[in-house]
Amino acid sequence: MLALVAGIGERVGQLEAFLPPERQLLLRRANQLRTIQGSLAIEGNTLSLDQVTAVVAGKRVLGTTREVQEVRGAVAAYERMGTWDPGSRDHLLAAHSVLMAGLVDKPGRFRTGAAGIQRGEQVVHVAPPAGNVRALINDLLTYVRQSEDHPLIAACVFHYEFEFIHPFVDGNGRMGRLWQTLILSRWRPLFALVPVESMIRDQQAGYYEALNASNRAGESTPFIRFMLQIIHDTLAAMGNGTDQVTVQVTEQVHRLIKVLGAKPASARDLMTRLHLRHRPNFTATYLNPALESGVIAMTRPDTPRSSRQQYALTDRGRALLAETTK
Repeated sequence: MLALVAGIGERVGQLEAFLPPERQLLLRRANQLRTIQGSLAIEGNTLSLDQVTAVVAGKRVLGTTREVQEVRGAVAAYERMGTWDPGSRDHLLAAHSVLMAGLVDKPGRFRTGAAGIQRGEQVVHVAPPAGNVRALINDLLTYVRQSEDHPLIAACVFHYEFEFIHPFVDGNGRMGRLWQTLILSRWRPLFALVPVESMIRDQQAGYYEALNASNRAGESTPFIRFMLQIIHDTLAAMGNGTDQVTVQVTEQVHRLIKVLGAKPASARDLMTRLHLRHRPNFTATYLNPALESGVIAMTRPDTPRSSRQQYALTDRGRALLAETTK
């Protein structure tokens, strides 16, 4: 665990040195959607990353009303994350109210009945009685405020203990992951753009087994080890402090950089090349994600007295285009 903490700290430092603040802002929005899609997928939401992006853009998608509302609630919660204090019970309840709006009868309130976790026909966890929830959460938040443990350890401890307490009727998993990200981002702002939830989604069986192993052991150590490894692997996937840092882009962004090519072009020209007629769809699905991921940048033509905006590939975009056309 100590070796993982040291390795994570080193990788965070490398990424911070390589990614200037303006680049981090661009990455934050793109990876936030991946984070949201990953966290919701763990809970059974079937919407793809492209569909989540479409929901954010106000477009209709093929999915249930609940799935769409889950995306809206998660987007609203992650956008407000920077305003919440990880040690505040009021902020914890407010976050649940935003995250689960329209999904439960009384969002932002602790449960008043029994709760547990069932996998198939097997009950894998029985949560503490409802009457103990408030005191247990108060103790846990006191730990967050006063603990001298490394923030990486404290964030994992919170995540496990929160799932053990299971304080809400629904939304405990996504709240635990949101709050862990909040704690980590207070330590190093880079964690606001690290899509750890996507890694958890890809290792979902291991995630639940780590929770169960900690339940059996009566301590959070197995879960801490698992989460530290997930965080370490996520940072490693983002890059190693060199120009190998990459961002996953959508199929639409790949199409956009292909039609853009070496010469700058206007939005109107790009829509024509993509055979698109609706500007909002182009802006939300193609243009904005490409700008946010840093593969294109806005420029202006050299023609005198011309004010029409144009777009050109960045160094990252040219590298991606070269990889795509190999």
